[in-house]
Amino acid sequence: MYRPVFTPTMSLSYQASAWLSTGVTRAIPRVSDKTVGVNTLTGTETPRDKGARKGRERGRSTLAKGNGSQLFQSLVAAGDISDPVSPRGRLIIAAARLFQQRGFARATVRDIAAEVGILSGSIFHHVKSKEDLLCEVMLEVTRFARSRMAASVAGQHEARGRLLACIRCELEAIHGLAVPGFPILVSEWRSLSAANQKKVLVEREQYEAIWLQVLAERPAHLGIADPHLARKLLLGALSYTHSWFKPRGRGLTLEELAGEVLVTVWPPIPMPNK
Repeated sequence: MYRPVFTPTMSLSYQASAWLSTGVTRAIPRVSDKTVGVNTLTGTETPRDKGARKGRERGRSTLAKGNGSQLFQSLVAAGDISDPVSPRGRLIIAAARLFQQRGFARATVRDIAAEVGILSGSIFHHVKSKEDLLCEVMLEVTRFARSRMAASVAGQHEARGRLLACIRCELEAIHGLAVPGFPILVSEWRSLSAANQKKVLVEREQYEAIWLQVLAERPAHLGIADPHLARKLLLGALSYTHSWFKPRGRGLTLEELAGEVLVTVWPPIPMPNK
């Protein structure tokens, strides 16, 4: 079985330019459930109680949408990503969703806290600032995207199938079919400080290493020969599909789109004339 080697082959400066053209998780105290309650006079949910309940439901929904796979659970067990039904996991999910929907600047700490069902100050038991929360979201998103793509590639026995798997995985992430929060890796990149960008780029190098290794397996005489150039062009093309392609039950499917993209970097070998 093919197992990609995560050898960093791209400089941090290249990573920054590539991803713009389109850390180890710290042990942090858990959010206290004492911030959640019920109005004792009316017996109804308080806003924080309602937010917490919805956060737990979204966490379970995240698992149900395919992230409850053995791969996802193994990443949770290893501490690479947060358990989506835990207090920290609910915080990561809520922040990712609001950063993607409203943008980093417009999504306030109060908004995020309300989504989770906690007091605003409780967020800072997990992170030092809103920017650090964005960084943590990006780190977990990148780890999951990398692991998911590596598993898909490892399941293919032919080089062309491995490249198609990379294209499909990235399209699924871009279009919200997998890896929640993936689009903010590009849209909110400039919201990170240089120090936090460096942390995320270390994780991204491993993601990009899979792409470069698979692209290097193509026959030299077919398509774009340089794997780095091919990846840059693919990154721009795949990212731009977010503005015009809508995965639906009719018309061009995502699988068909992935196949068309594959042809641009690995065209089929022409059959000799009889």
